[in-house]
Amino acid sequence: MHGNLTQIGTLFFQKAHKKQGNCASFPRTCESRTRRGGTGRSLDPRVREYDGLGSCFVGRVYGGIKVVAIASLILLSAFSATAGTAIRDLCDVQGARGNRITGVGLVVGLMGTGDGSAAAVEAQKNILERYGINILDLGSLNSKNVAICMVDAILPPFAKEGTTIDVNVESILDAKSLEGGQLLETFLRGPGGGDTVYAIASGPVSLGGFNADTSGGTSVRSNHPTAGRIPGGATVEQEVPASITDGEQLMLLIRQPSFEAANAITVVLNEAYGKGAASALSGGAIQVRIPQEKQRDIIAFIAGLNTLRVEVKPPAVVVINERTGTIVVGAGVMVKPCQVAHGSLTVEISSTETAVPALPFTDADPIVVENQDVEVTEPEVSLMPVEGTSAAEVARSLNLLRLTPRDMIAIFQALHAAGALDAEIRKIG
Repeated sequence: MHGNLTQIGTLFFQKAHKKQGNCASFPRTCESRTRRGGTGRSLDPRVREYDGLGSCFVGRVYGGIKVVAIASLILLSAFSATAGTAIRDLCDVQGARGNRITGVGLVVGLMGTGDGSAAAVEAQKNILERYGINILDLGSLNSKNVAICMVDAILPPFAKEGTTIDVNVESILDAKSLEGGQLLETFLRGPGGGDTVYAIASGPVSLGGFNADTSGGTSVRSNHPTAGRIPGGATVEQEVPASITDGEQLMLLIRQPSFEAANAITVVLNEAYGKGAASALSGGAIQVRIPQEKQRDIIAFIAGLNTLRVEVKPPAVVVINERTGTIVVGAGVMVKPCQVAHGSLTVEISSTETAVPALPFTDADPIVVENQDVEVTEPEVSLMPVEGTSAAEVARSLNLLRLTPRDMIAIFQALHAAGALDAEIRKIG
C-alpha cells in the first residue's frame, strides 16, 4: 500500500509540474528518483517521492499558496476508511437464514460400545428388513455393535440440490462410545417432522474424544465419545424456498439488538444511499428501501450494503457460566471505585470414639460413645480497593485479591447489586 500511495502522490505533482513549471526546492532528506508512470514516459527527476513514514513531503507554490501533500495523511485516510465493523458482521437479511433439520439414525460398526437395550435390537431388525433380510430370531442380533443416534444439521440459506453440509451425531440411549462407527442412511426432515426429506446423511463418525477401559476396572475418558460429527456428511435433496425482498425493500435484523446499533446503522445507510433510504423500526430491525437504479441487480446492492462499515460501541456485558466457572468480561465493562473484602468460611467437623466401661460387677459390654468436635475457621481479610475503566484494569484489580473463578462470580454479582458495576450480567449454562 505504501508504494501505491507514493505513486499517487508522485503522479499528482507530475501533472502539477506540467502546468506550473519547475517545482519548488525540496528537503535534502528526500531522494530524487525517476519513476515510470502508466504511459511509459519518464517522470521529471526533480519530483520528489514520499520516502519514510511522515518524515518527508513534496510541495509546490500556486499563486502564493503552498500546496503540501503529506503522505502520512493519505495513509491515515486509508486506515480510517477501514475503521468500524462491516454491516454483514452486525446484521442478517431477513429471509436469508438457515433451517435446522433432524432425523434418527443407526450407527453401526462399534466394538462392543453400543446400546444395550431392546430398542437397538429392534432398530437393527427394521434396517435389515428394509434391505430384504428377514430376521426370525432377535437373539441373534448383537445390540452392542450399534447405537441409535440423533442426527441434526443446519440447512444453509439458498442451498441447492446436491450441496453437501456437515451433520452432528449424538447417542440417544446408553452407548459408551461412537468411536469407529458408521452412520447408515438417515433421512433429515424439517421441524415437526413431516414427509419432506430435505437431506440424506451417512458416513463415518468423527469424534473429538475417546473412552478406554481396562480389565482391572480403570477407565480413561477424553471429552465426549458419545457425540461426533460428519463433515460433509449430508447431501441436500430438497431446496427451501426463501424470499429476502419484494423487489423494493428488504429488512435487516440486528444480531445483538440495541437502539444505539440500530441508529448507527441507519445513519450510515442514509449517508450511502440518500436520506430516507433506511429507517429503524425497532432496536433489532431496519427497513431498507432499494434505490430504483439498484433494483435490477439486488444481489450487487446487498453485497455493497454489507461492506459498509459502522462504528458501534460494544455492549458492557459480563458473561458468567457458574457450571464451568467461566467468566468473560466485555470491552466496555467499568467498575466504579469501591472496596471489596471476600473470605471463605471453613467448618471442620471431627468425631472421636470413646469407650465407657460397664458398671462394676455386671456382665455388660463397654459402651462406645462418639464425640463430635466442630471447629470454625474464618481467615482474616481486609478491604481492597477495586476499580477499572477497561476490561484489563478490572481483571488486574480482581487478580490482586487472588480469587478463584467461583469467588469472582460472587464478587461480580455483589458489585452489580451494589451499583458499582456498569455492565449487564448474563448467565449461561
